Amino acid sequence: MIAETVCSAVSAAGLGIAVVTAYRKRFLAAARIAAYSLVPVGLVMTGVVGWAADTAFSPSAWAGFGVLGGAWLLFTTTRAVERRRGGTRQERGGTGEIQVARPEAVAPAASAPSLGQGRGKTSRPAAQPAAKPRGGGAGDDFSDLEAILKKHGI
Repeated sequence: MIAETVCSAVSAAGLGIAVVTAYRKRFLAAARIAAYSLVPVGLVMTGVVGWAADTAFSPSAWAGFGVLGGAWLLFTTTRAVERRRGGTRQERGGTGEIQVARPEAVAPAASAPSLGQGRGKTSRPAAQPAAKPRGGGAGDDFSDLEAILKKHGI
């Protein structure tokens, strides 16, 4: 009963604001405000407000929300642990039948730093020179790429 009264009052106030806005020759904004202010009355007339009020004051509904929250917490926790371990047991090569092929790194040394010796006294190992192309005509196709890699010390 109180929820319906509050929704009616909000709608009446919104319609009043819409009238003032229309008086100021802002008809598009007034129509939008009127549309928003009619929503609470529509919710009261459809019974949604009564259902929401009954749900808000129902202990079994709150217990249901608690159970749903616990289920969500379990799902997210297990997913986080699964990601930290590197996938499911089957994907890791455990007792399951499904084996997922892990792609090998294309260039394992690509993540090595390509900067030269810094100001500090620590020395870094020098980068390995780029590999020569094996094919006869393939060297011409990759010469510009090889030049870029040499420029960056890779």
